[in-house]
Amino acid sequence: MKSFENKVAAITGAGSGIGRALAMELAKAGAHLALSDINAKTVEETAEKVRALGTRVTTATLDVSKRDAVYAWADAVVKDHGHVNLVFNNAGVAVGSLIEGVSYEDFEWIMNINFWGVVYGTKAFLPHLRAAGEGHIVNVSSVFGLISVPGNGTYNASKFAVRGFTEALRQELDMTGGNVSCTCVHPGGIKTNIARDSRISDNLKGVLVKDPEQGKRDFEKMFITTPEQAARVILAAVRKNKRRVLVGPDARAIDTMARLLPAMYQRLNVTAARRRNR
Repeated sequence: MKSFENKVAAITGAGSGIGRALAMELAKAGAHLALSDINAKTVEETAEKVRALGTRVTTATLDVSKRDAVYAWADAVVKDHGHVNLVFNNAGVAVGSLIEGVSYEDFEWIMNINFWGVVYGTKAFLPHLRAAGEGHIVNVSSVFGLISVPGNGTYNASKFAVRGFTEALRQELDMTGGNVSCTCVHPGGIKTNIARDSRISDNLKGVLVKDPEQGKRDFEKMFITTPEQAARVILAAVRKNKRRVLVGPDARAIDTMARLLPAMYQRLNVTAARRRNR
């Protein structure tokens, strides 16, 4: 897909961060938009911004962890726009907790959104993309889908799952033919609200951080890439039909470390965490 002119793009998590930035960049490129987010207020704010650019946009309040709701939204997008060409499964959340102490409620919450939300979005929209004759699926994993870090085991599980799912899907799409493809995205630290809005457990205290809330703020200081930069990198990757894309210099550095030190990086993580805690 070399051009987004008059294409229809569906974006989850479009109320802020990368989702909002993708909407803005696609609108500038001449695409029409179907935006969704669990937060009705913020997705409408995004819609107002892109309408000012002259694009056609529809919105939906959507919980991507609800399969029937995602399928209903996919059908509504096609009904409202006539077809759909691009799907960005971008919505995501975070949980900070030791695996030993994480509740099943929190574990299921993050998997239902980060992983099953991607699965539902992919499977709900794929038949519509094939019917449109040209389509692309973009599934957002993370650098934590490349390496694992202590205190983020549930997040790692969800993002590694997205990576495996998307890489298998890409191979199947290559084998079955047609004009539909997909890309797996691994952002590094992006300046979004994901850390601020994360669920954080007190079981991290004294092991990884002295104060969990301060840990959130410290983690945010490592976010070095803007959502706008991330959106441009992602859309360039779609145009080039890349299998995966690393977003940010930190993502590229982490990918190199994972390749060169696939076992040693874990020891380095533990050493660094202990030093931070001291």
